[in-house]
Amino acid sequence: MRIPFISMFVTSPFEGLQEHAEIVKDCAGVFQHAVECSVLRKCSRFDELRQEIIQMERKADAVKRRIRGHIPKGTLMPVDKFQLFRFLREQDSVLDAVEDALDWLSFRPDSAIPEELQTDFSAFVDVVVDPIDQMSKMVTEARKYFNNYSEAQRVVVKEIIRTLRHQEREADRVEDTIKKKAFNMDVDPVTVFHIVRLAETIGSIADHAENAGDMMRAMVAK
Repeated sequence: MRIPFISMFVTSPFEGLQEHAEIVKDCAGVFQHAVECSVLRKCSRFDELRQEIIQMERKADAVKRRIRGHIPKGTLMPVDKFQLFRFLREQDSVLDAVEDALDWLSFRPDSAIPEELQTDFSAFVDVVVDPIDQMSKMVTEARKYFNNYSEAQRVVVKEIIRTLRHQEREADRVEDTIKKKAFNMDVDPVTVFHIVRLAETIGSIADHAENAGDMMRAMVAK
């Protein structure tokens, strides 16, 4: 008989994972706004929003350390501790990638993205934000599953993971479109490099979200 996951801990690690996921989810709107300020020149609050993301990243790191420090050595778990920590690392890497993207934008504050790519970048950010929302939902539903091991609940989690994979593929498609356009534009090589690297960094947000989904799929596997 499998022992309910939650009963193994005074405080469930999934409570911490949920808290961490909510911080990562909160960064999505700030990230969208910051990119609009920088790429589309819609506001002058980019630096302020970037600092807000930095504070979120520090808060998430504190939660991550707390989760890692509250699983006693030798504790029996129905999921592999390595899988749990891998999931946490990938979820945390989403926020790291958001911060990296804003850092990269800050290196050329006076160099606007060419007008012909602005719509693409706006759509790109919308696409990579969707998996961030799905991750938070995935943790919520996984907590329910590890409380009761309902097969119906397991199916719910797996469906969210499939959605994450679809969203990551869509992000890859938009990333490739931006890079192809950049290489065929009449702009200087530094601008091309800046655009391509920015696209790859933003794309990595969806990559890490998909990786988190893969680790969750391993945890809920029979």
